[in-house]
Amino acid sequence: MPILREYQFNETRSNQALEGIYSTVVLRDILQRNNQADQGMLQKIILFLCSNIGSITSPNSIGNVLSNEGDIQTRKGKHIAGKTVDRYISMLRSAFIFCSIGRYDVKGKQLLKTLGKNYIIDMGFRNMLLGYRDADRGHIIENIVFLELIRRDYRVYIGKFGEMEIDFVAEKPNDKLYIQVTESMQSPETREQELRSLRMIPDNYEKIILSMDRSYINSYDGIKSLYLIDWLLS
Repeated sequence: MPILREYQFNETRSNQALEGIYSTVVLRDILQRNNQADQGMLQKIILFLCSNIGSITSPNSIGNVLSNEGDIQTRKGKHIAGKTVDRYISMLRSAFIFCSIGRYDVKGKQLLKTLGKNYIIDMGFRNMLLGYRDADRGHIIENIVFLELIRRDYRVYIGKFGEMEIDFVAEKPNDKLYIQVTESMQSPETREQELRSLRMIPDNYEKIILSMDRSYINSYDGIKSLYLIDWLLS
């Protein structure tokens, strides 16, 4: 949020500003524009989405998890309907708190109707709600890459090629990128896993792996390996 610059990125004052924005936009504006929305359910769904950034989910699976964990009371023990969760996520998209992206079948060249991902529009909200969690660094940088691709005017999808997943397929009318995002490529197992899905794609569009590694190796058989910060600043 631009206002944070006024506070010289002081953590305490920044969190106070984010709490104010969150309370105003989410807990007031969304609820006022959606009279039948339940504040408790809205907040639980927000926390779930924040905790599962970068994970493939569906409205049905979210409803089942929240119901099974007892986070939301339902009538007669029924699970929360996927349509209900989808309606709340739609409210969050309309308020520009989350973005939802679908899956694209690279081999079949078609957009799939099930299972997508949700990314938060500002990581400050997530950190304010959940605190800083180092265990989630991989998902955090994936969210950052998504936001940067949107800023660069790409249309973004999750890629699917057979049983393999490509983190992002980013398209413009005359351009396409295939991108994998990982915290580190140091482990041979991780490196092979990230490369495998990109190697399977038969076309000649640019393929990139972004990580937090500073390395002299910048290409694997034509697949670029870039330091995330350099890519963000390019």
